[in-house]
Amino acid sequence: MSSVWNNKISISVFGEAQSPAIGVTVNNLPSGEYVDVAEIKKFLKRLRRADSRENLLPHIMSGLFNNRTTGSPLCAFIQNYSSEPVYVPETDRLARAGHADYTGAVRYRGFNDVRDGGHFSERLTVPLCFAGAVCGQILERRGIYTGTHIARIHNIKDNPFNPVKVTRDDIISIHNKEFPVINDRKGWLMEEDIERVRKTGDSLGGVVECAIINVPAGVGSPIFDGLQNTISQLVFGIPFVTGIEFGTGFKSAGMTGSDWNDDFYVDGHGHVLTETNNHGGILGGISSGMPITFKVSFRPNPTFAKAQKGVDLQEMTSETYQTNNDYDPCTVIRAVPAVESVANIAILSHMMEYPNFC
Repeated sequence: MSSVWNNKISISVFGEAQSPAIGVTVNNLPSGEYVDVAEIKKFLKRLRRADSRENLLPHIMSGLFNNRTTGSPLCAFIQNYSSEPVYVPETDRLARAGHADYTGAVRYRGFNDVRDGGHFSERLTVPLCFAGAVCGQILERRGIYTGTHIARIHNIKDNPFNPVKVTRDDIISIHNKEFPVINDRKGWLMEEDIERVRKTGDSLGGVVECAIINVPAGVGSPIFDGLQNTISQLVFGIPFVTGIEFGTGFKSAGMTGSDWNDDFYVDGHGHVLTETNNHGGILGGISSGMPITFKVSFRPNPTFAKAQKGVDLQEMTSETYQTNNDYDPCTVIRAVPAVESVANIAILSHMMEYPNFC
């Protein structure tokens, strides 16, 4: 399985949903970097897991000594619910709608671990967030901050980030919110909609917006190693992602060139900036110095309490199945720190070759 991402730094995610533990190994981090483990635990709590049994506390096995990175691989384990999980044998033959049960069985000839989705489970987002939290701390000490919020759930939209001027305080304020939105009133409406849909046994999707500030101009490369390329590849490592757009994204198709182009100017400090930020802070795969902004769309959770049709892969017959009410009606809330994490990993990987960064 392709669970290793390799750039200037490398991320290797391992484990399955019901294996004794899941985890991640991060290679090529700069040595001597201070890592605040308490802040990492606080970051992981933002995942807001639906199941109270879930353990989000990482056990750091290597790569950290006296709270400083040693230069060797940073490896962290996260214990699963139980080393002896409840397992229903009949589930290993059922290809559920909206899941990777069928495609995984075909790809791995039926030998993949199918319990709770196995390696395809959204639980593997937890070690990915550990890696992103570490990368985020390294970036923040250089003044680079990443912020994410729920831009939309169902038909309810939050206020967007100001694409031209996002401040550190804007980002920190969302980090500290229980429900990560800019406009709290819109957040209340979203929560009401989620509860309404939960009562019907269904689920909702949505959009997460991300902004990264203080990335200097000149970071990235054209063609295949651009910032959009790196961010997009990592974003699609998050379960249920269906699309990504930078700046004005797909709206650009309905604009004229004179509407879309962002006029340059030089501010009072001698910095080259743009009056607008339709380009989302990236031109030609390279940062412009403006805030990097993008949005990620998420489909609804394919697990919900209504009856669905699957296929018995042993008998090759259709089968109706139904999940109980113990499910997450909207995984978008947990996706917020996940998007932030992969953004941190992507930016740090490019900053590693920036002059005097490390």
